[in-house]
Amino acid sequence: IAFRISLFQAIKTTSIYIRLVVVLIPSKSRALGRERQRVRKNRARREFHRILSFVLPLMILNRIEGETSHPPDHNNNNNRIRTNQPSLTIVFLTFLLFVSCRVSVCQSFSPLVATIPLHSHRRTSRLAASTTTTTTADSTSSTANMVQNLPLDSLASTASSFASVHGILVERRQTDLVSATSTDDDDDDDENNNNNQQQHERQQSYFECAPISLLPNAFPKASFQQAVKVSPLFNRLVDKLSTSEAFLQDTLAQVVQADPFTAQLLQLYQEIYVQPETETTKWARQADRLGLFRSDYMLHTNNQIKQVELNTIASSFGALSARVAALHRHLTHATYAHNDAVTAFLEQNKLDVLKNNEDGTPPPSTTDSGNDFADGVPENPALEKLAKALHVAAQHYQERFMSNDNDKPIVLFVVQPGETNTVDQRLLEFQLTQAHGWRVVRQSLSELAEAAEVDPETGALSITLAADNERKHLYKEQVAVVYYRAGYAPKDYFGDAEWQARKTLECSRATKSPCLGYHLAGTKKVQQALARPGALETILGDSATALEIEQLQRVFAGLYSLGEDMTEEDKQAVTSILVAQQQSKYVLKPQREGGGYNFYGSQMVDRLKPHVTIENDQVASVDHSVLGEFILMERLFPPEQRAILLRGGQVEGSGPSISELGCFGTVLCGPDGSVLHNEYAGFLMRTKFSHVDEGGVAAGYATLSSPYLV
Repeated sequence: IAFRISLFQAIKTTSIYIRLVVVLIPSKSRALGRERQRVRKNRARREFHRILSFVLPLMILNRIEGETSHPPDHNNNNNRIRTNQPSLTIVFLTFLLFVSCRVSVCQSFSPLVATIPLHSHRRTSRLAASTTTTTTADSTSSTANMVQNLPLDSLASTASSFASVHGILVERRQTDLVSATSTDDDDDDDENNNNNQQQHERQQSYFECAPISLLPNAFPKASFQQAVKVSPLFNRLVDKLSTSEAFLQDTLAQVVQADPFTAQLLQLYQEIYVQPETETTKWARQADRLGLFRSDYMLHTNNQIKQVELNTIASSFGALSARVAALHRHLTHATYAHNDAVTAFLEQNKLDVLKNNEDGTPPPSTTDSGNDFADGVPENPALEKLAKALHVAAQHYQERFMSNDNDKPIVLFVVQPGETNTVDQRLLEFQLTQAHGWRVVRQSLSELAEAAEVDPETGALSITLAADNERKHLYKEQVAVVYYRAGYAPKDYFGDAEWQARKTLECSRATKSPCLGYHLAGTKKVQQALARPGALETILGDSATALEIEQLQRVFAGLYSLGEDMTEEDKQAVTSILVAQQQSKYVLKPQREGGGYNFYGSQMVDRLKPHVTIENDQVASVDHSVLGEFILMERLFPPEQRAILLRGGQVEGSGPSISELGCFGTVLCGPDGSVLHNEYAGFLMRTKFSHVDEGGVAAGYATLSSPYLV
């Protein structure tokens, strides 16, 4: 029977039985870390290839031999019945495969093969078949041939080498069980007092190439210039928001009922900045405010940029993005500048993106933006500009509070324990030290709960450090700037100690990036409230012109409330999802950062439906106490273009992709609101396959890329 089925039926049958085997075999990989699980899955994929390369040719040959020796009787129905029966041989081989690999791969045959890493020096010729989607228009044979014609061996090798030399890396950790020998002298049952074998966990770190796009992604020059131009405007807006106590409290009042994390942040903000000043809180009100922000955009209709979100805390990947841009400039402007295949690939992506502007409506004019960007990958000043902002803040602190002190203060990086995005942070640290001479100390909130203290006489923040491992020699360092790369999610606060550490830092005169006001200004609910008519005019007042306000409003996407401030327009958006079944047009967002928290499609419907009452095909009531922490956002559909993505230095696959542009901005303001520094500070581009809903590089959904301006 096995020799009688066709190749198509063999693949189909294998897919069915893989799903059955996955259900039957206990998953041993669930308790493993993500990295060990990834390694085992890759091993399973390689084993799959070996078995298929051996079995399928035999089946085809036997199929041909069987048809030649015993031509089928098409008038006999039994022949057709036997042909459609599953192969016991395939079931047996599949079972052996998963047992030998000892890993549960919760995927069917097709996506498993579609994501097999293609080693650049051995499997390049199969890249065109290794795409993540097979039914889009971009998967035509001509486009596949265009990818296949690329010098992938050389491209991937050059990219990996460049990444290693220039630090485009991420840290990985794995925990292994190692055997240790110990002697138990008190064991009466051990007659010979032999050594006892014990096992313990040992954590090891290693570095690998960061997730990147092999080549840059086409992006309209006018849209890029628009994002650059509004960056300083958003910087000023966030600072104005941070001192608009009534606006923040009223906007977040509904959120705090359902979101304890935002409630705790707002309570601290009110205690330190809103309530009557005390001896403890007065120093915070004398501190400068530093912002290292990133506003993220996607192209939408007519290649207009629309804001996805505004990040005001721990805006990451600035340093790595600068290095990735240098990599892409090297590939496209130097090494492969005259390679016909690379040129054709970039040109096709350019055409695919510009087709999004077919109705003739041009992007907004940006001739007065002050930035003249040439075609190709622009220079990315993110690393230098972010370090410069920290330098300006530390220098201004020293001038204000330590002008007669010979000791130089430090810059404090607040980091997560077990952080893996260390290279991005270290590059910024090294730039700050080498270019500006500031010493950087890295500590977690848990460590700062014991080490940080505020001088009640001056408000100076200091941390206690040890000069040796035994902590016999301790000394203190004064902190000029507190730079948060942690503290943006509930997982960073294990208990009261971490919250007390956050309060201690905030109550000092040290410059915070961000302060609590900046942090709250970046919440999704505040973003939605700013899109209301008249909100920008209220916040900015006379500090912005009508043209500047119009430029900000132009980049807002459709944003809808689910709180008590719901309007008829907001209710209509909910009706579109639950009644008209237009869930593909919206995204449900909570007040969280870091990627992986949003709801799409059926998950969004399941989240909304139990808390919304529909009468006569209209929204009758909404349980604001549950849904008030969420907002609805118009889903954006940027133009698709082909991308080749690398993970761990290996080509993951190629396929239709979408990209998201982030623009960094830095601002330093005095306690009186005076703007001491305000500028655009570089860019970040993230690319993911178009069928992936979520974003975020650290969350494992996207890769780092660069805009190729067209």
